[in-house]
Amino acid sequence: MDRISLLSDDLLVKILSFLPTKEAVSTSVLSKQWEFLWMWLPRLQFTSPWGTKPGHREFIYKNLPLHRAPFIECLHLVLLFDSLIKPEDIRLWIEIAVSLHVRELIITIYSDTLKLEFVTFVDGLEQLLSVCPVLEDLSVLYCACGDDMEDYLTITVPSLQSLSLCINDGDNWFLDIGYEIDTPNLKYLKLVDTSQEHEHYDPLIKNMPKLTEAYVDIGYSNLNSIIGSITSVKRLTICSVGVYGDGFVLKNLEKLKLCLCKMTLSKLFVQLLKDSPNLQVLDISGVGCSGMVSWNRPSSVPKCLLSSLQIFNWSDYFGRPQDKDIAVYILTNACHLKMVKIESSEESVIPTLDMLKELAFSSRASTTCKLVFN
Repeated sequence: MDRISLLSDDLLVKILSFLPTKEAVSTSVLSKQWEFLWMWLPRLQFTSPWGTKPGHREFIYKNLPLHRAPFIECLHLVLLFDSLIKPEDIRLWIEIAVSLHVRELIITIYSDTLKLEFVTFVDGLEQLLSVCPVLEDLSVLYCACGDDMEDYLTITVPSLQSLSLCINDGDNWFLDIGYEIDTPNLKYLKLVDTSQEHEHYDPLIKNMPKLTEAYVDIGYSNLNSIIGSITSVKRLTICSVGVYGDGFVLKNLEKLKLCLCKMTLSKLFVQLLKDSPNLQVLDISGVGCSGMVSWNRPSSVPKCLLSSLQIFNWSDYFGRPQDKDIAVYILTNACHLKMVKIESSEESVIPTLDMLKELAFSSRASTTCKLVFN
């Protein structure tokens, strides 16, 4: 008989505790004495192998429920999301661990994509994100914090490249949810927050120097934080009732899409034109019956109209006096326009032919501009 087999089971379990969990489990084939020793280990770690390898998922399902100790001191799941491991697997493993009276549960997720919908975070979103060290794509939809916590979401992920954050869209919302975004490597941002104002928390959005595309649907009036953080953007879609202060220049912006359904004043529209000196494509959409009710021409022609704007599109064109004035202003001041495409609104009460004549016979700064009317 070998000497190690003469040791007590408690001492053998102590020895096994120094081994990785998978190796400790493998000792069960040595003899009947060793067959169940690993099931008494106080600490377990299941580590997903790098690369898609079959067997790891089945290994956890087979061995985790067999644990015999009164409780598990610590369970650490190190998981690489791939085609074999699904979110429902993790949910079930957590349920098993709770049934085994786990005292400390650590989950480290190596995944580049995470989607959260209608989740209430008991310990905060930041704690979950801290165990996702390689996360690149994050979507957070209608999430909130627990009743015993401040209603504040913190997203601090240096590796993140794409973020979609929807606080509310008018139909689904959590009132007065504050948020902080610190994602220095972000390339794409979608932010939907139609809250008219934040009573307790002002959103804090830090600079995103690598951002190239953004979709912003904002209900509150002060846009300084969001505009100041996205000055590097190349493609921007924005729908907002708010305005922002002077001092911001969107020097990289090439394509701007404005949804005017919330813009009851023209200040934001004019300001974005003025602060986008290299704009090449301007899209206007979504005016409807409640769109811009006034149009105040800028005191000086924005630089983009004189030097860079080449394409101007307007969908859902209503043909009201203020709409016509904006379209004519672009036509008469954009020196390098190549294409203007106007798509009339189905709700317009003005005959399509009349709208066409009004624009077709207006003067144009660009002699090569082609006007298309749908």
